[in-house]
Amino acid sequence: MRFIVLLLALLPLAASHAQPIPVPNLSARAWILIDYATGQVLAAQEADLRLEPASLTKVMTTYLVADALARKTLSLQQPVTVSERAWRTQGSRSFVPVNQGVLVGDLYKGMVIQSGNDASVALAEAIGGSEDAFAEMMNRTAQRMGLKDTHFLNSSGYFEGPAPNHYSTARDMARLAAALIRDHPEAHALHAIREYTYNGILQHNRNRLLWADPTVDGLKTGHSSAAGYCLIATAKRGPRRLISVVLGTASDEARTRDSLNLLNWGFTGFEAVKLYDKGQAVSQLKVFKGVQNLVGAGFAEDFVVSVPRGMTDKVTVQLVSQQPLIAPVVAGSVVGTLKLAVGGQPWGEYPVVAQSTVPLAGFLGRLWDDIRLYFK
Repeated sequence: MRFIVLLLALLPLAASHAQPIPVPNLSARAWILIDYATGQVLAAQEADLRLEPASLTKVMTTYLVADALARKTLSLQQPVTVSERAWRTQGSRSFVPVNQGVLVGDLYKGMVIQSGNDASVALAEAIGGSEDAFAEMMNRTAQRMGLKDTHFLNSSGYFEGPAPNHYSTARDMARLAAALIRDHPEAHALHAIREYTYNGILQHNRNRLLWADPTVDGLKTGHSSAAGYCLIATAKRGPRRLISVVLGTASDEARTRDSLNLLNWGFTGFEAVKLYDKGQAVSQLKVFKGVQNLVGAGFAEDFVVSVPRGMTDKVTVQLVSQQPLIAPVVAGSVVGTLKLAVGGQPWGEYPVVAQSTVPLAGFLGRLWDDIRLYFK
């Protein structure tokens, strides 16, 4: 397989020579800020350092609960008997009664809004049969998502002491949060609820950013002596959504401040640029042995990237195409990579997909292209 580099036109955007503003000085041990639409990393420090995630673990539990609800193997009105094991789970709790039926909807809110460990274990047992079996489901899902530096031992992230085999990274947590927002927006919406009352007890969301910034609509806090204070935060301002993750801060105040500083920096220091419309061809690629000789290559959705504010005139793109591209080509399959640069510096690489299907040609057409490829 060879690769052909296609030099595409310099984007005709407004001229300026501004430089990006400096990254804020944060106290977190590890952190990352990503653009939700593209997964583009705007800034990071120790993003691949494996650390205990504490209750950030519940984002994966939430994802699997949302999956079960979507598949209708679980329903919000379904009662779940809370086991003694779930009831005795320490740390943050949502005060569910032992050996009694509690609706999945109430357990769900208790886990997401109050970060209840008891509710998390009860839901894990309802879905997996046991928390250990549910943890295996969590790890299989993490592998499917490509979270290579993540491993879970339970559904809540609570342990009485250090648990070095229960770990994740700022990068993996950001990608997990993005998957939850993309695949289960109804679950993401629960994270914006500031408080709810269950069994006569008013319970508050632990994410202080929900009160500090009206554009913040999630996502999850975490804390333990081993993990420190952690926070996944996400905000949407206009068409842009950013996701920040801070791990290992010294206090609730520090994780809130670091997260808000990161989000403000990302929205202030960068601007969104739509490079290609949904369905717009970046280029036409040569196809061998197909009923058509060319296939459009582009993006399945509008392609929007964040670039440093005032540097939109410095954006250049290159398409690296797989060659020879041989039929059959299936619509949506990756046929190249768009390399983005800003000011001559690499800025990201994004897969480009075939915009239509190209079936195999007949015998004579395939034979002719075989001859052409032989001498190519």
